[in-house]
Amino acid sequence: MNRFNMKNSFMVLAILISFYFSMNNHTFANEDIHQEVGTIEPSTFINNQELTNLKDVSNENVRQLQQPVDLNELQRRYPDIVFLEDPNNTQNQIALTFDDGPDQRFTNDILDILREYNVPATFFLLGSRAVAYPEIVTRIQNEGHIIGNHTYFHPNLVEEGDLATLEREVSRTEDALYELINYRTSLFRPPYGFLFNELVEKVAELQYDVIAWSVDSLDWQEEPPEIIANRVINEVNAGSIILMHDGADWDGNRTNTIEALRQIIPTLQEQGYNFVTVPELLNIPYQK
Repeated sequence: MNRFNMKNSFMVLAILISFYFSMNNHTFANEDIHQEVGTIEPSTFINNQELTNLKDVSNENVRQLQQPVDLNELQRRYPDIVFLEDPNNTQNQIALTFDDGPDQRFTNDILDILREYNVPATFFLLGSRAVAYPEIVTRIQNEGHIIGNHTYFHPNLVEEGDLATLEREVSRTEDALYELINYRTSLFRPPYGFLFNELVEKVAELQYDVIAWSVDSLDWQEEPPEIIANRVINEVNAGSIILMHDGADWDGNRTNTIEALRQIIPTLQEQGYNFVTVPELLNIPYQK
């Protein structure tokens, strides 16, 4: 073999040896990666995930799982705590209720109408607004109406999903109202009517009755007064609790509610209905 052919042979051999070790190193590297990461068996992954969910479920996950329970169902589950109406009323009594006040734009006008027709009502007040407009709270009480607790800032209690938020909102409002009306109300209405079992039980622990409704005026939709009035008049029965609103967001308007009341009250009075407060209708205390 001449020198040229020998040199070429050594070069080919060197290339083959280099290629061999390169392939082996690549395989070893992949094996090292598998050893470091490990192979995740599907069954092992699921079991570990389930164990994690059982041991460490975050508050956010709990909130996603919770949904409001229908008020009729809650009343069935908690008949001594949750009230929608008095189904056995034989005196043609009904109760007007108002939420989300006091509101300096609308509450006084509603109070004027109630005084004009000599109608008592029940107002579920926000603690934050009661503090902002104490003179309206005083007027509500002085004119013979009953005051209930509607939380401090109107949160969605189901979305919040924890008992601490409920207790804080209710207790803060109770203290604020006590400073103004000199009694601790035992009537509570949840924002949006949203509750689930544990929240109802917490409300009861705080010595409150949950006051819902059987007739929803839907006045927050700001439909014409005639539509609001007809909806209420057509749905009322003896023992009904009627939901309306004296308060609104900054861009909301309760003028149609005010005008609807001028149709609702005299019409129902002519039909023989007697307006009373919620505690009178249900024969329950209004203070602790």
